[in-house]
Amino acid sequence: MIEGILIKGIGSFYEVLTADEKKITCKARGVFRKHGLTPTIGDHVRVEPQPQGYALLKEILPRKNILVRPPVANIDRIFIVVAATVPEPDWLLMDQMIIQAKKLGIIPIPVMNKTEDADISVLQQFLSDYRVFAPLCVSAKSGDGLDSLREKMVGAVTCLAGQSAVGKSSILNSLFPNLNLATGDLSEKTERGRHTTRHAELLPFHNGAVLDTPGFSLFDTEVLEQNELDACYPEFQSIPFRCRYPGCMHDSEPDCGVKALLESGGISKNRYERYLIIANEHKNRRKHRYD
Repeated sequence: MIEGILIKGIGSFYEVLTADEKKITCKARGVFRKHGLTPTIGDHVRVEPQPQGYALLKEILPRKNILVRPPVANIDRIFIVVAATVPEPDWLLMDQMIIQAKKLGIIPIPVMNKTEDADISVLQQFLSDYRVFAPLCVSAKSGDGLDSLREKMVGAVTCLAGQSAVGKSSILNSLFPNLNLATGDLSEKTERGRHTTRHAELLPFHNGAVLDTPGFSLFDTEVLEQNELDACYPEFQSIPFRCRYPGCMHDSEPDCGVKALLESGGISKNRYERYLIIANEHKNRRKHRYD
């Protein structure tokens, strides 16, 4: 049998990319439906060529993660995009998506697009708040910064996510000139983008692949315990000392290591204040999850 990654599915037919970059069209075995399994873009699979006709998709290998909107499996890195101009960056959404990505074992990389018209204060906040993630500043319009983004895509399965109208499709069109994804413009009344991409496919890219559909902005998330939430903040790994109280909320408690980290500049004030919002949200959800 031959191993590869499932990059496209249309009806009952699937396209698999092998390690030597050959594409095999195959049909799935009926046993998948029997066991409630659905082949998903990004799946690592085993296929068996047939003497006549299409190859058979015989086995779906274990997934390390799966997203549901759109359905895609085994994502390595996610580029979370905001705009330097309009729409105004939703920093809280960025933080929530970083948390969700880390819970799924996906490396989050913050990206600011439309930097050709950026306000310097917006750029400075972005670079300061997310410095621990090695953020990228790009312009799909001018091409600035896209080489750095390409480097992060090599050898990995990646996707773009974020608010509508921040330029995700424009970035993909710049990286893949023949892709011609429709791009959503901004409503003059609401300055909110229109969703424009409708199908999902992985585009082969330098020993990896890129999802061609940036048509989602937020994953479903579970209720997190305090320690699970804290583990999603890499800044907390360098706290000067441990908090005095187990389960510290890092808010008004005395002898808090995170508050000391804030005072030393180890986490930006903006990120810390948004952390408190998210922590309180999860605290309330934990209280009512069995209601």
